[in-house]
Amino acid sequence: MGPVAVRAPGAPFGPWRDVASADWDDWRWQLRNRLTTTEQLARLLPLGDATKAWMASGGAFQVGITPYFASLFDQTALLAGEPAHCPLLRQVLPDSAEARIAPFERADPLGEDRHRTVPGIVHKYPDRVLLLVTDTCAAYCRYCTRARWVASGQASLDSTEIDAALQYIEGDRRIVDVLISGGDPLLWSTARLGRLVDRLADIDHLHFVRIGTRVPVFLPMRVDAALVHALRPRRIPVFVNVHINHHRELGAATGNALGRLADGGVPLGGQTVLLRGVNDDPAVLRDTFYAMLSARVRPYYLFHCDPVRGTEHLRTSVDRALAIVRQLVGHCSGMAVPKYCIDLEGGGKVPLWPDYVERVAGDALVVRGFAGEPFSYDNRSSGGA
Repeated sequence: MGPVAVRAPGAPFGPWRDVASADWDDWRWQLRNRLTTTEQLARLLPLGDATKAWMASGGAFQVGITPYFASLFDQTALLAGEPAHCPLLRQVLPDSAEARIAPFERADPLGEDRHRTVPGIVHKYPDRVLLLVTDTCAAYCRYCTRARWVASGQASLDSTEIDAALQYIEGDRRIVDVLISGGDPLLWSTARLGRLVDRLADIDHLHFVRIGTRVPVFLPMRVDAALVHALRPRRIPVFVNVHINHHRELGAATGNALGRLADGGVPLGGQTVLLRGVNDDPAVLRDTFYAMLSARVRPYYLFHCDPVRGTEHLRTSVDRALAIVRQLVGHCSGMAVPKYCIDLEGGGKVPLWPDYVERVAGDALVVRGFAGEPFSYDNRSSGGA
């Protein structure tokens, strides 16, 4: 069966066109009705034989696409039989290219496993820790850094493990920042997530808590008043970092969800992964970052796609990324230009930036402006050095 036209982005369509709005707007209904099999996907998408064979082989990473996110797909591309041309679908649909493993790709490209201390804790930086509370996501991105264990059904923390993790954090006074991630922490029950944040806020040497999530994009109906209350500022603020890769992801429901968080006093940051065929274009990124700002999300990180096994077809080069950043700087608001970073195995995030200094000429720097013209900038200091 060919793709079915969407009536409106974000609205029930196709096999769900007659679903009651109360069900469509229920995040649990969305999770129960995710697209997870070849048969379900083929009802909506023009799947090629290679994709079907790759999924049937059992080698493909977990598939899960919420009906809401599917309603945002580019129907022009689907009706033309070119699903790879839809920037949203490309992020979540298995590709037979995943079977090709480049020599430099690794299951644990960030070297997280070697920094695990107690279950759920990754302590790579001296003053902050990563707290991985669940292996479940609302939908599964094909470039997932933690594909080695996400969706395994074996990596969600129980109450005893949470206690041990909190004891570890409490016992190391160097730690000032905890990033709660997974999987997606916003899939925890509201009550359980609120209790976790309460307990973290009671640790006197923590300065703030961060939560990494893609739920507002994949499952915006999850962000209700109770969840916003659970994420409210305590003694310390709770920052929510939302993963957004393309402006098409910022539909009305997602905008409303982000607005509820912002209105509830939750600071919102944005992180984006640079992906070939999705957003490796300065105009697309500029539109995406402006759309994020309009939704009250400050673009913070532009990550180079990690060398996860089977993701070479989704990565661009660092040279290409720096050229894109150069086309953003000065051509759009500085508020809309995030830090471009690569994440080194065991070495952490390293920011990269285009080099604008041409040379040192005596007491002056010769610097290229954003439009490419050279300028001489006085490099003398009053201290004589």
